[in-house]
Amino acid sequence: MESAKIQRGIPYAGLGVSLTLALVLGPRTAAYYAVVLGGSAAALLWLHWGPPIRGLDAERVGAVRGTVYYAGLLALIATLILTNPLFGFFGFTGYLHSVVLPGRAKLAGIAGTAAVMATTQMGGVQNIHGPGVYVYVGLFAVNLLIAGSMTLSGVAEQEHRHQLAEANERLREMLEENAGLHAQLVAQAREAGVLDERQRLAGEIHDTIAQGLTGIVRHLEVADRFDADPEKRRRAIGVARDLARDSLAEARRSVQALRPGPLATAQLPEALTDLAETWSRGSGLDARVEISGDAVTLPPAIEVVLFRAAQEALANAGKYSRASRVGVTLSYTPDIVVLDVVDDGEGFDPAALTPSTNGTGYGLSAMRTRLTQIGGTLTIESEPGDGTAISAAVPLPAATAG
Repeated sequence: MESAKIQRGIPYAGLGVSLTLALVLGPRTAAYYAVVLGGSAAALLWLHWGPPIRGLDAERVGAVRGTVYYAGLLALIATLILTNPLFGFFGFTGYLHSVVLPGRAKLAGIAGTAAVMATTQMGGVQNIHGPGVYVYVGLFAVNLLIAGSMTLSGVAEQEHRHQLAEANERLREMLEENAGLHAQLVAQAREAGVLDERQRLAGEIHDTIAQGLTGIVRHLEVADRFDADPEKRRRAIGVARDLARDSLAEARRSVQALRPGPLATAQLPEALTDLAETWSRGSGLDARVEISGDAVTLPPAIEVVLFRAAQEALANAGKYSRASRVGVTLSYTPDIVVLDVVDDGEGFDPAALTPSTNGTGYGLSAMRTRLTQIGGTLTIESEPGDGTAISAAVPLPAATAG
């Protein structure tokens, strides 16, 4: 930013220095003052029109506007330098502004500037005669080589920065688009998970609770028909009572499946701590829970899935791994929450694990399905004799992550 301001100020500074020296050291005639002051004023106005396009590449400026601007600038520079070679301080502007010319026209602009700058270095056009012509040609070649190379190098660097900026902008747009698509996929996965859970719950209600209630109503109706037979009436009421108890148990089980009891009164970190303590007392193994990062309130669906994952992983560690220690880590990051359960047990080959090999296959398969439904992933790392590490990762919703 600072270098850009300096570059914008160079032409004005060069014009000011040149005009001052030309007025102090030049001839004191009305015609001279008219050309010098008029030419300088015209150059100042031309520069004022030029800044909106200065420093931009020719493609964005436009070939016509860039060519018109540069042709007018070079004509003013040549006029002033022919009037007084001291305007060479301003003539350097021709090199800086050649970037607005399209394609190979840049070379023509640089050559034109080199020609008038060589005139300055000769002390004026009046010195270009006889042997001075060879000196002028040499100075022109030196100016064209050195200043031209520097100018073209600057143009190439500017174009590279412009291309890099465009590439970064496209990358940023792609990342934003991918983030939006990912959020959409996660939302769709959650919706699909909600629908699956509703269908599962509807099936359970139909198969258990609804049938139990139907049986209760039927046996109570039977009891009403046996007012004269106390034994049959008592038997029908007893069956209805048993069905009511079974239906109540099924209702409680269904609610428990939706949101585990520990999560009803505590958030996930506390619920995992209680789960580990209870599991340790029952298994006789040491289980420790660590919380990493700043805990945030998670949607119930995520808490339930991670809690069930911890339950399954601890159950497998107690049944199959023959571990002596188990570590449970819950990590919160700005955009994802990760549950890791690691044990020092016998381990196994995850590639060979199928639901038919042992009970862990069914549990891990169900765990993976639940995680997929909320947009999460399950990673299992294990080798025979080297323990097991189970990692469940779930992206956080935008509102929670923010």
